[in-house]
Amino acid sequence: MSPSRRLIAGIAVVTLAGAAVAASTGRDDLSLEDLARVRAVTAPAQTFDKAETFEAMPGGAATVKKIVNRDIFSHPSANLSFEGRQTFAVGNGLFRKDWVTSPSSTQASDGLGPLFNARSCQGCHLKDGRGHPPASAADDAVTMLVRLSVPPSGDAERQALADRRALVIGEPVYGAQLQDFAVPGLASEGRVTITYEDVPVALNGGETATLRKPTLDIADPGYGPMHPDTMTSMRIAQPMIGLGLLEAIAESDILAGADPDDADGDGISGRPNYVRDPETGEIALGRFGWKAITPSIRVQSASAFSGDMGLSSPPAPDPHGDCTQAQADCRAQPTGVQTALGADEVPGDLLDLVVFYAANLAVPARRDSDDPAVLAGKAAFYAAGCAACHTPKFVTRRDAEHEALRFQLIWPYSDMLLHDMGEGLADNRPEGDAHGREWRTQPLWGIGLTKTVNEEATFLHDGRARTILEAVLWHGGEAQAARDRVVEMTPGERANLIRFLESL
Repeated sequence: MSPSRRLIAGIAVVTLAGAAVAASTGRDDLSLEDLARVRAVTAPAQTFDKAETFEAMPGGAATVKKIVNRDIFSHPSANLSFEGRQTFAVGNGLFRKDWVTSPSSTQASDGLGPLFNARSCQGCHLKDGRGHPPASAADDAVTMLVRLSVPPSGDAERQALADRRALVIGEPVYGAQLQDFAVPGLASEGRVTITYEDVPVALNGGETATLRKPTLDIADPGYGPMHPDTMTSMRIAQPMIGLGLLEAIAESDILAGADPDDADGDGISGRPNYVRDPETGEIALGRFGWKAITPSIRVQSASAFSGDMGLSSPPAPDPHGDCTQAQADCRAQPTGVQTALGADEVPGDLLDLVVFYAANLAVPARRDSDDPAVLAGKAAFYAAGCAACHTPKFVTRRDAEHEALRFQLIWPYSDMLLHDMGEGLADNRPEGDAHGREWRTQPLWGIGLTKTVNEEATFLHDGRARTILEAVLWHGGEAQAARDRVVEMTPGERANLIRFLESL
């Protein structure tokens, strides 16, 4: 065989071997050499006497190292190009933009509502951070919303859920979300009020933590009584950092952590939530939202424009948003659709700018990752079993959509899967494949800066937890054993665990 033929044959062997590995691992974006590097660098930590290499950079090269202040969640990916930073800045302007009621002389800014929860994206995601429930009966719920649904009532509705044309069956009059604001002259759908019951938890060492269990009430319903079987679920706004990196995680790496029937018997399952992408019509892995109900930042953004502000875009084209056919006064209101500006209130190119902004909000650098107390807390985190769901590391795809986010070692501390979190956190409201006790593992990066960005921010899906420790103590279901180990820790060990979480 000639040298050239031997070379071609060798390349073919390597290519076939690579294809075989890709088929077995799903990482069709990696060479054999890359795959070996990825597997080595994402292996779980074995020692805790020093920080791991690159641990201080949770967003890889996209990590931002700016001064820590209220703006720390609002910076672009550190490795973004000059042109990318320009696009990010324009997207930021749209993210902060206040929309107004139609008709209006502003033209490009009208279309708000008719029913809505906020006037801007920034209105819910304060400083791009986490929201909170109303602090009192007099407060509005602008950084929190309430989802509504009812059980299916016939074969057509059951089939719609089965083939994923619908994730839920909305309340017949109020729809899938309660909007507590409306344009002038139109009734809002109601007012959110929350009362709390104290739940004491005795901790080893003599301390007692007091949790608060929320009860939701919807006062002043604007469109009559709700269906008697209405299911509700409170959701605070989530932090926006690192979304593009989460989107760039290989699907196969997420599914590698799934164990829906707990085949390994460790008490941890992990299930994907498969949803239908409204743009492609295809079934896709859900990645975003408290129950992983949207497959992409673009769909998540379009859903928020529609449900939260009543604004149409290509993936969600109804300009009346969540107004149902039973809300005739709402459907009769003018919209912001203007022929000269296209078919949607938020045209596709504007939506793309917001999506680019959301995808490139950078994760802040770790603080004190090599501090002895932080390292001791990290060891406690692993020993308690928290890392079974809060997966520390991934390497993003080489062919990810955004160049700045490609092939980055990232540290989100989430497996992106659904887990049964027990009765204490259950909303008893199914959504897609997620049942009423399941929630997506929340990424932990940036959690220690939550109150730096918004001092009123709280934790968990309904914001019931005022501190990180309270959030840990609410864990049940698959996380019950890990939660119990935290209760049994000495006060010093718990303090170290919290120090570690605060450093993320």
